Amino acid sequence: MNRRPALLAAATMTAAAVFSLTACGGGDGGSGGNDKIAGADSGDEAQKSPSATASPDGITRPKISVPKDVDLVFAPETTGDAKADAVLRDNAEYWRAIVESIEKQDPKSEAVRFYSKGSGLLGTIEWSGNFIKSDLTLAGTVRFTDRKVKFSKDGSAGLTYCSDESKGFTKDRKTGKKHVTPAGKDSYILYNDRLRKNADGVWQLTNSTSEMGSALCQP
Repeated sequence: MNRRPALLAAATMTAAAVFSLTACGGGDGGSGGNDKIAGADSGDEAQKSPSATASPDGITRPKISVPKDVDLVFAPETTGDAKADAVLRDNAEYWRAIVESIEKQDPKSEAVRFYSKGSGLLGTIEWSGNFIKSDLTLAGTVRFTDRKVKFSKDGSAGLTYCSDESKGFTKDRKTGKKHVTPAGKDSYILYNDRLRKNADGVWQLTNSTSEMGSALCQP
């Protein structure tokens, strides 16, 4: 599984996308590749309030702190279906865990390991690690939209969604310099994830693919 951060490329190759991931092979055995849809400051600055440790489902979750200048927006947050909503919630926490791991320079953070496993975990660690090696952090706003869940007979969940990364950017950790590129078609990314529920009831990412500039995600 190989995840290359388009955000990292934005700093060095003027690519536009922020969180884009290249194709990520799976070890899950699910059918994630077949799901379709129609249609994220460093260090000493104040942090947003961490996510709650006690969720309505009774699962004890790690606290996650996202930098104040990173805004992750998820739509929809809920659908009214409890099972699908659990997938959406854990996917959102997965993304927050990534942002925190980059900010804290800890690609193997507790939260990352909590919300991903197997190939999904290894790819996430590699992806976050590339930011840390390049002394970059994240800032700006990323919107995750058209989030749709489809369950498979094997018990796994397919999650498809778009990200609008036109207002997200990288920032040099030492100087604070922002690496901003003009918004373009590659600022809009199609994601196709596979998640599986573990013994504790957490939906963990096991596999992910993405397509920069997907026609399905253009405004």
